[in-house]
Amino acid sequence: MNGNPLTLSGSTLALPALFAPTPDAGKRFIEFFTANIRNPNTRKAYARAAGEFAAWCETNGLTELRDIEPVHVAAYIESLQLRLAAPSVKQHLAAIRMLFDWLVIGQVLAVNPASSVRGPKHSVRKGKTPVLAADEARTLLDSIDIGTLTGLRDRALIGLMVYTFARVGAALGMKVEDIYVQSRRTWVRLHEKGGKQHETPCHHNLDEYLHAYLNAAALTEAKSMLFRTTLGRTGQLSDRPMRQADAYRMIRRRAAAAGILTQIGNHSFRATGITEYLRNGGKLEVAQQMAAHESARTTGLYDRRNDQVSLDEVGRIVI
Repeated sequence: MNGNPLTLSGSTLALPALFAPTPDAGKRFIEFFTANIRNPNTRKAYARAAGEFAAWCETNGLTELRDIEPVHVAAYIESLQLRLAAPSVKQHLAAIRMLFDWLVIGQVLAVNPASSVRGPKHSVRKGKTPVLAADEARTLLDSIDIGTLTGLRDRALIGLMVYTFARVGAALGMKVEDIYVQSRRTWVRLHEKGGKQHETPCHHNLDEYLHAYLNAAALTEAKSMLFRTTLGRTGQLSDRPMRQADAYRMIRRRAAAAGILTQIGNHSFRATGITEYLRNGGKLEVAQQMAAHESARTTGLYDRRNDQVSLDEVGRIVI
């Protein structure tokens, strides 16, 4: 990729020559990622997709935007299917299609060459996120040494994701003021995808975990970040918020120390909480509301109750 790089949200966005035949086109390309896409993770993924498509076009002698036709986009998508899973291919196509739509609206192009191209079929009924059984989740929480500030922080973060079904990004984005009391109950405020604000009451265990952490850390400034990194090996909190990579390393370390072999990650606790809620008689539509999902089908992907049924049936094979 050629062109001037643009640093945005900690990442560098390069301007491919293909999308900058004129200064106006280049400006429109940059505006697509800065003004149109607000989520930094989506921006990063779509920028990578646009860059890879531009590189493929250059390799195949397509150097002008106006020369790209649906057959070229289709050929690119076919090539992606040789090395990427269907969800990733569909994401690449969505990025290219949305980018070309943006260029059409900006009158850089007359038509969108990706609009008629279909991606691979992909149907998922069960998510792939590793989950913990209720007793494993309890073991993990109880194994954390709460005699340290770091332990109190980690227990509070894991507990938050288990009991509220929070995404790790929403949990790490919390500020001290996002824990508050209403009607004599502790509530948490989560800032979910798309700028949506989701408020939910705390489970009594989570109430205990959060206040133990807040009191030990003396976190009183309302606008300060709730979950922070530590200063080296001192065990003292810094002013820098934890990132998802920090949370992942912490979770893997805590799981290993607890003797848990399941390869869990940041998203596992969301699936664990939803599964256990449904296993104990909870309703799918309520779980959807608690998880702040747009669709009950999405919530259903986190329902892993059938895993236990399968294991029980396998046990019937007595040889």
